[in-house]
Amino acid sequence: MSKAIGILTGGGDAPGLNAVIRAAVLTATRRYGWEVIGIREGFDGLLARLPIISLDEANVRDLLARGGTILGAANRGSPFARPVEQADGTVEYIDVSHEALARMNELGLEALIVAGGDGTMAIAQKLVDMGAHIVGVPKTIDNDLSQTDVTFGFDTAITTATEALEKLQTTAESHHRVMVMEVMGRDAGWIALNAGVAGGADAARSLVSHLLWRDGCPTDCGGTLGLHGGIARYTVHLRTDDISHQHEVR
Repeated sequence: MSKAIGILTGGGDAPGLNAVIRAAVLTATRRYGWEVIGIREGFDGLLARLPIISLDEANVRDLLARGGTILGAANRGSPFARPVEQADGTVEYIDVSHEALARMNELGLEALIVAGGDGTMAIAQKLVDMGAHIVGVPKTIDNDLSQTDVTFGFDTAITTATEALEKLQTTAESHHRVMVMEVMGRDAGWIALNAGVAGGADAARSLVSHLLWRDGCPTDCGGTLGLHGGIARYTVHLRTDDISHQHEVR
């Protein structure tokens, strides 16, 4: 009897999630002959006992270019804080993590692959501490994972931001205006920095917390890109606690 593993996706969708599903399925089936079971809607689907998806080579073959996730994702579901409506209409959050483990055992899963962000990984770690066998696949378009060159979704984020920046350039030039485009980044500014270089921004102001800030990051740790029509200069402002460095590339 072959082994069975499960896979679920949590948090917001990101480019590359379907590619992760495809790679996991092809490796499990081709190399090891394992069965792969897809869990719908993240941990919420696991707890709600939603119908599972049997994943094989045939139904993941064309996933590389498809966005989102075929399994769906729950952005706020946690087995450690499950909302339960009480008789008086109030909502109480209770720990039903034991139900998640029971469902995994019921499905006969040897292990579970979990692709998601900070919240999903935190849930996975707690379940591992309870004895579950889980492999985490960190999901972040911000490229803010240590000891990793590029996280999946980062390249698409840069491409999208760069395309938007290039479209703004003609408008800025036509109206003789300086335009500021804000991009995502959370606690890192890699999207702002890389899109700024690629899109020819006159200034890319990036607060890269894990490289430049010793005592934590301020409230807004994303990045802003400045674009002015007709100026052929790119300026990067990198700011530490109390020292500002300016680098220019002409």
